[in-house]
Amino acid sequence: MYNNLRNQLTNEELLVVNSEVERLQKNTAVAFLLCIFLGTLGAHRYYMGRTGSAVAMTLITVLTFGVGTIVTGIWTLVDLFLISDWLRDDREKIATNAAMAAINRRGMQNTANSF
Repeated sequence: MYNNLRNQLTNEELLVVNSEVERLQKNTAVAFLLCIFLGTLGAHRYYMGRTGSAVAMTLITVLTFGVGTIVTGIWTLVDLFLISDWLRDDREKIATNAAMAAINRRGMQNTANSF
């Protein structure tokens, strides 16, 4: 969706969108480190905003007194391959929201100038 909006933005608006993405995006190293060291507790999922499945991972690990670590360990291994996609989706969402805000701001300014 961002690629469609990108064509409607001025150079200044693109700079603002890019700075918003840089400011708000999740850190790749943090996501992977959380997954590697605290993955069976779902820490990387909490960080990425996937709270429901993070709670499930935590409960499976804790309520089974560690036996569930087998399940959450496999789940964590799979997540290592998914984190890159989650990070890309996060950047896309931030960029889309920032682009929409810039377009809406421009629309409000044009409306205010017409009065």
